[in-house]
Amino acid sequence: MIDLTIADNVAEIVLNAPAKLNALDEAALTELSQAYDDAASAAADGTVRALLLRGEGRAFCAGRDISNVTPDNDDAMGYLGDLLTPLLKKMSAFPAPTFAAAQGACLGVGLGLLIATDVVYIADTAKIGSPFANLGATLDSGGHWLLTERLGAHRTLDLIYTAELMSGADAVASGLFSRSLPAAELLAFTRATAAKVASGPTQAFAASKDLVAAIRDERLGLWSAVGLENTAQAGLSKTADYAEGFAAFAAKRKPDFGR
Repeated sequence: MIDLTIADNVAEIVLNAPAKLNALDEAALTELSQAYDDAASAAADGTVRALLLRGEGRAFCAGRDISNVTPDNDDAMGYLGDLLTPLLKKMSAFPAPTFAAAQGACLGVGLGLLIATDVVYIADTAKIGSPFANLGATLDSGGHWLLTERLGAHRTLDLIYTAELMSGADAVASGLFSRSLPAAELLAFTRATAAKVASGPTQAFAASKDLVAAIRDERLGLWSAVGLENTAQAGLSKTADYAEGFAAFAAKRKPDFGR
């Protein structure tokens, strides 16, 4: 149910089980992890310079596939701790810019996949939130972190207690993701953006990705962040992309970073 294609320096990973809203069982998580490994290998040799994650059909991902799970046979820790968490860490550390195009249901594990992606473009009618009150379960996959970080404790617990879902437009207005678009425009826009970024200065983008992760994860203050930026810029000044950028600026031409 997981498809991977690589074309024009962009890897596209597709959750392709639309009949079940791309819900993910253990086998699908393993497939998805392998797809990221394969894309990362291609990124290491320069074949992949950006990655796009999307879901086929009317939903991005409705969460964990629990169609064959019962309270008696559920290995929640095995699914979340042994399979999902390593995958999310792998996604977050992917060695190139990553994008997601998300429509319809983006719940549970689906929300976690978005959290682990660099840039999320979401349909304005998409659905984000925590429906787990209806299952006697709780939000997982990093959802508590995202909602508390962006919405605060009161709004987070309001959403969890009531199982209310936010639209993609409201999620973007609340600072959860980058942009919301009409569903009909979402994939084309995300593909075009990923293609544009794939032709950019990937070493500089990697430095920014690391800086944002350090600032977020370590909760750095202003001057600590400035120090890291200075170090990153000094390293980039020795790269071919940096030289090409300055040469293009001096020549008043468009830089060719993908040469």
